Amino acid sequence: MIDDDKLPAALVQMDSGEDVAANVACAERLTREAARAGARFIALPEMFHFRSTGNPRELPGEPIPGPSLRGLQAIAAESCVAILAGSVCEVIAGQRRVHNTSVLIGPDGAIAAAYRKIHLFDVDIDGVAIRESDWYVPGDATCTGAVPGVTVGLSICYDLRFPELYRRYADERVDILTVPASFTATSGAAHWESLLRARAIENQAFVLAPGQVGAGSGGVLTHGNSMIVDPWGVVLARGSGDGTEVVAATLDLARLREVRRRLPALEHRRLR
Repeated sequence: MIDDDKLPAALVQMDSGEDVAANVACAERLTREAARAGARFIALPEMFHFRSTGNPRELPGEPIPGPSLRGLQAIAAESCVAILAGSVCEVIAGQRRVHNTSVLIGPDGAIAAAYRKIHLFDVDIDGVAIRESDWYVPGDATCTGAVPGVTVGLSICYDLRFPELYRRYADERVDILTVPASFTATSGAAHWESLLRARAIENQAFVLAPGQVGAGSGGVLTHGNSMIVDPWGVVLARGSGDGTEVVAATLDLARLREVRRRLPALEHRRLR
């Protein structure tokens, strides 16, 4: 999957709504577009298959893998690419609530990792109360996945504000941190780039952060600005604030090793 330490990566930025079939079709179309353009690691945003601005009676929970992932698994195998299926509603037997689950698919089409969002977004923002805990059961474990040539540490959206999560991934020397998101426009304008660059710099890893645009939970607008950040904190690529699009950049893994060699901050840690 990696040629001469170069890993072409792409983020799929979406504006998902309540039509699961339409969302999945859009995700698959843009993923194929990214693969045809040469990307070998493609990441989709949080809840790429379903977002509601209202108060749905229930969320469309499905098993892992389920119908929203099968097409992506087929694309991964056909194109020999790794795909981060940002997140989906994972059904929990006997429960109305679901997990918010990010799934890493390897270039063979198999599930390489599944991470359940730990930190739930229970806040009042722009005059709207958003209570993810009404709909989701939090996960309780970090999760890494290996695809040829790289190790990936998984997280989702609001997790970005909790650096201790990413420190665990730094201890495991992951190469890429993934942050699929549906970040609000208000907090995104203030904090999104700063937090992404901080997580990249302090953990000396690439950060892939595909986002949603348009209206999210409670009708609150989301930020977009999907970003690829290198281990020095340099923004390699950025999406718009309002478009459905593919954002691409090449990850230089030799650069990653050089940053860690020249500034071995992770080796100098004294507090654990």
